[in-house]
Amino acid sequence: MSRLRVLLLAPDADPERVSIPFVTYCHAAALAKLHDVSLVIGSPVEEHVRAARAPFHSLEVVHMPWLERIYEWSLRRIFKYNYDTQVLTAFGYPFSLAFEWKAWWQLRKRILAGEWDVVLRVLPMTPSLPSLFSSFLRKSPIPFVLGPLNGGLPWPAGFEQLEKQKEWISGLRNAYQYLPFGGSTYRHATAIIGASSQVCFEFSKYSDKVFFVPEPGMAASQCAADTRTPQAGDKLELIFVGGLVPRKACNLALRAAAPLLRSGVAHFTVVGDGPERKDIEQLIASLGIENEVTMCGWVSHEEVLKRLRAADVLVFPSLRDNGAGIVFEALATGAVPVVADFGGPGDIVNSEVGYKVPLTNENDIVAQIDKVLTVLANDRNLLQRLRRQGMAYVQERLTWDAKAQATTSVLQWAVRRGPKPDLPPPKLLYSKESSST
Repeated sequence: MSRLRVLLLAPDADPERVSIPFVTYCHAAALAKLHDVSLVIGSPVEEHVRAARAPFHSLEVVHMPWLERIYEWSLRRIFKYNYDTQVLTAFGYPFSLAFEWKAWWQLRKRILAGEWDVVLRVLPMTPSLPSLFSSFLRKSPIPFVLGPLNGGLPWPAGFEQLEKQKEWISGLRNAYQYLPFGGSTYRHATAIIGASSQVCFEFSKYSDKVFFVPEPGMAASQCAADTRTPQAGDKLELIFVGGLVPRKACNLALRAAAPLLRSGVAHFTVVGDGPERKDIEQLIASLGIENEVTMCGWVSHEEVLKRLRAADVLVFPSLRDNGAGIVFEALATGAVPVVADFGGPGDIVNSEVGYKVPLTNENDIVAQIDKVLTVLANDRNLLQRLRRQGMAYVQERLTWDAKAQATTSVLQWAVRRGPKPDLPPPKLLYSKESSST
């Protein structure tokens, strides 16, 4: 494998934040172990990135002081730091284009002089924010690669939780194709990396250059051996981790576990907080399971991993989840995932490591999860086998290093130094007609 000179665009990559900034930083740092990576970042994250001391070949910092102040003020005063809104994504459109325009003018002479073999954009992760670089490089010998991209999941009908959280702007999501650079971004890209089956199918007309690489990853150091010492008569330890927002459907997890909790066979830990907390607490009281449920609120990431290592099963029936970071962590720490078969969790979990229940309706999902939990409560050998297989699965395929290797195969193909990689999406969820609604 030849070492590539990679110009990697990741304006918000940040080792000290969570979610997408952290995910993209870890991905970039893993690629930097394999290649000479020049990381292009915005000035607000420069201090954190330098302090982390990842082996980047260089840091290229783009300064936009006035725009950065406007964005930060808007994030604080208008959006109240609510990153879980599609309106914020739409709001970021001009700022994203401005960053790439400034980065291009700052680096264009070096790019066109051949200082780098390939340009890879990992941020923004959403497909709805186009790239100027794709057009700028269209006549250049330097290939342009996008991804992993994620987002754009439909809002399944018939779920009260989703109706509570669905935003008016979701109906306009596909309008990005008609915005400036919306079409040319993907038409001129040499390769498109999708982080979900949904994204891969969204760009199915470019199927000859679309590859699947999952969004999250795990540090190899977190893939420790199982330290559980189960004893006869131990309760089945269940856990939910996530924001207490409607689409995460913590209420369905609790309803499904209630029979085992009432019988004293299981205990349930809820890690997370959010606007649904009061409703969740009322549900716990109405189900009569107060003595078997522990509400932790938000805890540190280290504490999350500690609690996952003490759990037997992650019950995570999220109804709309583009990524699956907590599922990766559950598998790595030995908590067997039980998820809804949709989005990121549905792409990652398989029958060798966990359970997926069909996205049908609320009552059916509750009934299906109830059956799964009952099976696991009565068959600890099965639980142990799934646990071991899940931990091995992460070590082999879901670490940051494994993700960097998969991305490398795409980059090598893009620069014509390697064969076309075989990285198909795990499944296709929707027909073209329904995915555009």
